[in-house]
Amino acid sequence: MNEQTSISRVIPAQPRTGLGAFEPRVPERAGAIIGGAIVLALVALGIVHVFVSGLMTSTPGYVKPQDDGSTQYVNVVLPKKVSGSGEIFLPGTLHGYIESPIYSRATGYVLHWYADIGTRVTRGQVLAILDTPEIDQELAQAIAQRNEANATLALARTSYERWQELREHDVASEQALEERQSTYMQDVASLEAADANVQRLRQLEAFKRIVAPFSGVITQRNVDIGDLVYAGNVSGRALFAMVQADPLRVYVQLPQAYAQNVKQGQDVTVTQAELPGQRFHGSIAHISGAIDASTRSLQLEVRLPNPDNRLRPGAYVQVALRLSADGPLLVPDNVLVFRSEGPRVAVVGQDGKVQLRKIVIRRDLGESLEIESGIGPADKIIINPSDSIADGEHVRIVPGQQMVRLPTS
Repeated sequence: MNEQTSISRVIPAQPRTGLGAFEPRVPERAGAIIGGAIVLALVALGIVHVFVSGLMTSTPGYVKPQDDGSTQYVNVVLPKKVSGSGEIFLPGTLHGYIESPIYSRATGYVLHWYADIGTRVTRGQVLAILDTPEIDQELAQAIAQRNEANATLALARTSYERWQELREHDVASEQALEERQSTYMQDVASLEAADANVQRLRQLEAFKRIVAPFSGVITQRNVDIGDLVYAGNVSGRALFAMVQADPLRVYVQLPQAYAQNVKQGQDVTVTQAELPGQRFHGSIAHISGAIDASTRSLQLEVRLPNPDNRLRPGAYVQVALRLSADGPLLVPDNVLVFRSEGPRVAVVGQDGKVQLRKIVIRRDLGESLEIESGIGPADKIIINPSDSIADGEHVRIVPGQQMVRLPTS
């Protein structure tokens, strides 16, 4: 019995065939299948893990898990200096240094005109002559009245002197003498009034000659021989218009965002589309003392020399204004760290510690930002920084990373 038992343990029993045969047990086959599936699933998970890890490490801004539990790995970017930056172009209109409409100060008819449009004239040059018959008659009448007042005064002076002599001999009363003195003083005042009226009419008659108030060029002539003109601008039409075209003025409106970047005497460049390739240099002569609340802009007056008269008043021009010597720096929009004090960027210092820098954004260009101040061109700025990143935190740049640079504009 024992011998048979030992042999049966060594030599496995053969399965039965035929009518008394039976199938293998199902649980053994199911276990084998499940085990193989588990092995295949683990292999697949390993492959996916390797693929995802490689993809994440190649993504800019990815933070590698800390190797020692305290150091964070980051990707950084270098700011780029904007080519041709620091300039803003503003539209403007050329104006003469002096622009003046010329009206008549006397009412009369145009006898002759001596200057037409485009004529260059000097100060005091006669532009037109008027015929003023009414003023001539008024002047003659005023002269006659002055002569009459002068004769009356002479009689009053003689009478007053005689009554003074009578009073000295006690022949005339004091009251009579005072009456003669009062009459004399009234006649003196009447003569002075007559003289003033004559002077007024003579000055008014001098306005028969329309003269140039300054040296310049005639830009309009609105009268012809025989036209009736009125004193002042009653008709609303000037006889002539003049302009002094050297130097020229240009008034531009500078947006409030750039108001702190300009100063009086700063050089500017003016261009005109009709004069391609030509640049005209001027300077800021005056700066308005306040921002216009309706347009949120600052008015500037640019003084522009024009000795050869190539530029004409009234022309549309572009004024190039340099706001700074270096210009802004360009960074991607995914470097910002938002704090309650304002936007910041995280800069990696030489010691590997984070410096949260306060920045001034000049313009938001969508995917990039122009930074006015706060960073330098050599600063290493962290891409996609964590919201919890803190000033002084120790980080490391991803080993082997090629420094990310913005494309050249």
